[in-house]
Amino acid sequence: MTRFRPCIDLHAGQVKQIVGGTLGSTTSELRTNFVSPHPPAHFARLYCDAGLGGAHVIMLGPGNRDAAREALAAWPGRLQIGGGIDDRNAREWIEAGAEKVIITSYLFPEGRFSQERLDAVLAALDGDESKLVIDLSCRRRDDGTWWVAMNKWQTMADMQIDQDSIRKLEPYCSEFLVHAADNEGLQRGIDADLVRRLAEWCSIPVTYAGGGRDVRDLELVRQLSHGKVDLTIGSALDCFGGGGVKGKYIFLRAEQEHGVCYVRGPSPPTAHSSNK
Repeated sequence: MTRFRPCIDLHAGQVKQIVGGTLGSTTSELRTNFVSPHPPAHFARLYCDAGLGGAHVIMLGPGNRDAAREALAAWPGRLQIGGGIDDRNAREWIEAGAEKVIITSYLFPEGRFSQERLDAVLAALDGDESKLVIDLSCRRRDDGTWWVAMNKWQTMADMQIDQDSIRKLEPYCSEFLVHAADNEGLQRGIDADLVRRLAEWCSIPVTYAGGGRDVRDLELVRQLSHGKVDLTIGSALDCFGGGGVKGKYIFLRAEQEHGVCYVRGPSPPTAHSSNK
């Protein structure tokens, strides 16, 4: 069943929603949809109180470590962390409270996939693939194929996303995260072809992000993937300044009407019970 996966995107220590294709731009060219007045812990508690597990915290560039740790501390053991993860710090982030670590650019030194680096990250996690998510965020070429995009989605790597590459990586991780970088932050609709293909290629959980506009996209992803692909919506959420999705109430209605559901976590930690 298709599930909604929440997110917390961090840029320069703040919670932001950014147009993905502009991340490598200069400050004047960077397109930002939303800058939150609230700290990262606010959103972690929001997801905690709603029982929305499976959220990913993404550090977009430097200056986000403290903000990320704040989010993890607000809901320990239930958030995934990505951005700058490698074999030297993967265990550190798990010990800091992350449920799983997410890796992408580290696997592609100079744009070339490194099996050695993947093995090293998994070894740092004591061989526990349940703690590892591989981010296959991508950009679409003119010929209709998708290729891994790294370094804030600005550099094309040598790995095409297809059934062969998916099957090659599946034994090393518990799930995939795929941002369609050309759609990210635009709220112009999902890459339906990519969603359909991910459902065909992946035999482990996979979350798609990029272009989600409203709750109808949850139903669309469910239909396209036959319930096999989860969806993250960022910029369209009301808590991120969007007008397309009205938070947990709209998702509850989606669950009731369309068979789309939350990723339900355990009961919120007692430290936050007073926030309910």
